[in-house]
Amino acid sequence: MSETLQTTDVAASDADLLAQSVIAVREAGSALRERFGAVVRHQSREELMRALAANDDTALDILRPRLSSLRPGAGWVEDELDGGALPAGEWWVVDPAEGNVNHLHALPEWAVTATLVRENQPVLTAVHLPLTGETYTALTGAGAHLDGRPLHVSRAADLGLSIVATSQARPDEDEEVVRRVGSSITAMLFDALVVRAAVPATLHLLNVAAGRIDAFWQFAGARADLLPGALLVTEAGGRISDAEGRPWTPRSRSFLAAAPGVHAEAVSTLSR
Repeated sequence: MSETLQTTDVAASDADLLAQSVIAVREAGSALRERFGAVVRHQSREELMRALAANDDTALDILRPRLSSLRPGAGWVEDELDGGALPAGEWWVVDPAEGNVNHLHALPEWAVTATLVRENQPVLTAVHLPLTGETYTALTGAGAHLDGRPLHVSRAADLGLSIVATSQARPDEDEEVVRRVGSSITAMLFDALVVRAAVPATLHLLNVAAGRIDAFWQFAGARADLLPGALLVTEAGGRISDAEGRPWTPRSRSFLAAAPGVHAEAVSTLSR
């Protein structure tokens, strides 16, 4: 078989995998939507963790068997808060309830995500927003889409006219990361038009891919909250790097996704 045919077969296979992944995240999202509504009260960290785990388990009971059957040889990332590089091969990186804490507080900003990573590169992703019914997808070399419609990052060329956003990777970051987040927000308040700060990261990155927000940055970070958006933004024509403008990998200590016209300005602001 020629190299061209092999490449075509892989691309067709990945497109089929993406279509099946969409079905899986939509079904898991429907199960989580049934649990959504009233604020889930908790009086201790233990109660909070149990409530978060109940949501995760509801979605994972659907996602794990379906995605594992699609790619039986792929590994499975157990902890959505993990960062760093993955071992060789294929891995499913899944966040069963991205923005889980928002779900518990009856806030609408949450999603279900599934990303297939091959040799530490995301090759396909499906992100479903159950409350709106929207599904964002990206496939390496085939673009990013919202319910089948192509996505494109903004044509912004002036950070001073841009909406930018940031998020926190974890609720218990070390002091150095917390102080860096704070100083970066201050810098952006001087240089950008509007600064948004909220969780989860994936929803900001969807907006960058769709051209609604011009840049997003985050310090530290987990694979599950950055890989889906990294692929979506890249396939929508955006640029990703670390906050200093260097190539981003899952080992990086910071992350920046931006429209090409404001990427350099954002790097300059975040590097101060």
